[in-house]
Amino acid sequence: MRRSISDSVLANAAASPALLVALAETCGKNGSAEEGLDLVAKGLTTAEHIGLRGTEAELHRIKGELLIIKDPRNAAEAELCLRTAIDVARRQGARLFELRATVSLAPLLKQQGKTEDARRMLADIYNWFTEGFDTADLKEAKALLEELAP
Repeated sequence: MRRSISDSVLANAAASPALLVALAETCGKNGSAEEGLDLVAKGLTTAEHIGLRGTEAELHRIKGELLIIKDPRNAAEAELCLRTAIDVARRQGARLFELRATVSLAPLLKQQGKTEDARRMLADIYNWFTEGFDTADLKEAKALLEELAP
């Protein structure tokens, strides 16, 4: 993936933002938050440059997660990124990306003592789905809803 995104021809291709999403998320999972944040910035710039916004919500979500990984004191900035991801996903009608961003935001809200807000937001998007409950995203959302239940 790193070679692909560093290739000047591929860097401006339609697949480049999706590769950046995958690599930035992988960086976060492997403790390389700073590298992941650089990739997110590149992904947002590339998406804007080539006019493809399909990965925009995911890039904002991953940025929020990476900010927390880098330093938990980045909670306010991370929350803003996650709320931006939700807003972008809603505008685009991208329910899966809205769900992912909400799943990322809910634990942060819980830490802030806003458990009911987190549960309500997550329930609203989770209840939109009518199928796919065996997918990892919906299983994770359901488990989080159960954790947030009063």
